[in-house]
Amino acid sequence: MNPAAQPVQQEDALKYLISALRKDRPHNTGYADYGYDLYLPNVIREYVSTEEHIREDAGDGRNDRRMREISPNFFAAAWELSRRGIIRPGVRILGAQSTQDGGAGAGYSVTPFGRQWLAEADDTFVPTEPERFGQLIAPFKGRLGPGFHQRAQQAIRCYGAHAYLACCVMCGAAAESILLSLAIAKTGDEGEILQRYRAANGRSKIENLVVGKARRPIQTAFLGFTDVLKYWRDESAHGTSSTISDVEAYTSLAVLLRFAQYAQDQWSELTQRVDPASPSEFQ
Repeated sequence: MNPAAQPVQQEDALKYLISALRKDRPHNTGYADYGYDLYLPNVIREYVSTEEHIREDAGDGRNDRRMREISPNFFAAAWELSRRGIIRPGVRILGAQSTQDGGAGAGYSVTPFGRQWLAEADDTFVPTEPERFGQLIAPFKGRLGPGFHQRAQQAIRCYGAHAYLACCVMCGAAAESILLSLAIAKTGDEGEILQRYRAANGRSKIENLVVGKARRPIQTAFLGFTDVLKYWRDESAHGTSSTISDVEAYTSLAVLLRFAQYAQDQWSELTQRVDPASPSEFQ
């Protein structure tokens, strides 16, 4: 099949733009043009050439046609990054050169927040289309259970609806499903684990059961994931106005995916069998 015939989704374009911006930070050299940090035709041209292997100098017009075909999703991806505050429309500084195409939506510059965000080492990419996100979490369903899968799916749907607090709440709930799945696998007694979980300080006791006697690096990584996610979930119980925004919601989705992968990778060590009837395991 000719690669040029394959569809390019907005998520594909978004991922490519993020990679391009990170590659040439803080001011792009390969993607900048005129007075912009990011000139979309440069990025689209490179995508068509390197990813779809349609040479610009082919002389048959295929390169230009393909650029026009996929440009709507690159424009939409750039707007998504603008909505997150990573880039903004317009030239980099006052008095810089501009173009008609750039002013029509092809020219962007990196914001101060964007420079900080792009410099962060975390390369976790979260597709925000439910179907694509579902593909990422599907491999964990068998081991982490339908409760995790259901809550993770609801989290991405809340994100799509701009219900960011609800998204964080569901990410926290999905993380607790991971915790319960580990504890049940560790003891082999689902009824006992659920009873302990519903009791006073149940979550802390279940965490202690899972990692209380684990190696320090395992404890640190595990509690790092759970602390962040349960903070956002617990905030919903206060009844006050929340400041959670798109940024926190997107981050919570990324942390949830990393937590699921971590639980999968460390499954054997995290689920070494213990006696659920032993009081010391829950202290």
